[in-house]
Amino acid sequence: MHESRLMLLALLVLGTISAAVAQGYPSRPIRVVIPWPPGQATDLVGRIVALKLTDLLGQQVVADNRPGAGGMIGTDIAAKSAPDGYTLLAGSSGPVSINPLLQKAPYDPERELAPVANVAMSPYVLASHPSFPAKTAPEFIAQVKANPGKYTFASSGTGATAHLVAEWFNNINGLKATHVPYKGSAPAMIDMIGGQVAYALETAAATMPHVRAGRLKAYGISIGRTSVLAPELQPLATSANMPGFDVAAWIGVMVPSGTPKNLIQRLAVEVDKAMQGTDARDRLIAAGVEVDYRRTEDFTQYLKTQKVRFADVIKKGNIKIE
Repeated sequence: MHESRLMLLALLVLGTISAAVAQGYPSRPIRVVIPWPPGQATDLVGRIVALKLTDLLGQQVVADNRPGAGGMIGTDIAAKSAPDGYTLLAGSSGPVSINPLLQKAPYDPERELAPVANVAMSPYVLASHPSFPAKTAPEFIAQVKANPGKYTFASSGTGATAHLVAEWFNNINGLKATHVPYKGSAPAMIDMIGGQVAYALETAAATMPHVRAGRLKAYGISIGRTSVLAPELQPLATSANMPGFDVAAWIGVMVPSGTPKNLIQRLAVEVDKAMQGTDARDRLIAAGVEVDYRRTEDFTQYLKTQKVRFADVIKKGNIKIE
């Protein structure tokens, strides 16, 4: 009976509503839990996915914002939901890959959440005040390395993805600089523009408008290829001789563990279709993120790599949330 019910619910979710209703299971909307407030990048991605899946599945898919605790409240709600196909999660690197490594989370992402597909990513840009005495990434590294303890770097908060990306960059290059955490990217950018902090590795969305306006200087991007968000920037992996330096904030679709595998596979295919349209891609680029689609298997491996990478950065940097 249990397997039969799951099968009928899966059919319902995939659009064959009439068959499920005939067996006495009424239709209800599928929800995409978004653990951030409206307007944030994960919110935009989640809403695009919900809108596209509504058309592709022939079933209403609605966005359900549940913000709080750095994304952990909404993530926990999704993780604890029934694995019946009616709850999806707009997962992201903070609450899934990083927060559980830094503090006690009310959920275990590996045990309670199942990856469906990665959807988008937000790369980071190494930037400084225009007066910083370096023109290239190698010159920047040499300058900071030659002056241990002299320079400061900003982030959007202790333990934020931007903080860990900067710590990883510093570790690889043997740089000693003082971390200055802010409550978000915007105030960090303001102080860097004002010269109060020397540099940062922050999202392309936060940095590139200031770079293009001449208020900041950029040296490279954190992913292993050029990005449509900043095609003029070279990957730091090559321009600064940092093999393997390939990192970005990710946003993907997840479901509660125990959701039927055939449903996960079908959802992965439909999410892929949802991201193929130029309108979806253009909306993401306008918001400072780009499509980075990864099917279930690749996404699962990617999450494992992220966990190992960030755990190592946290250990080496002795990073703690007070």
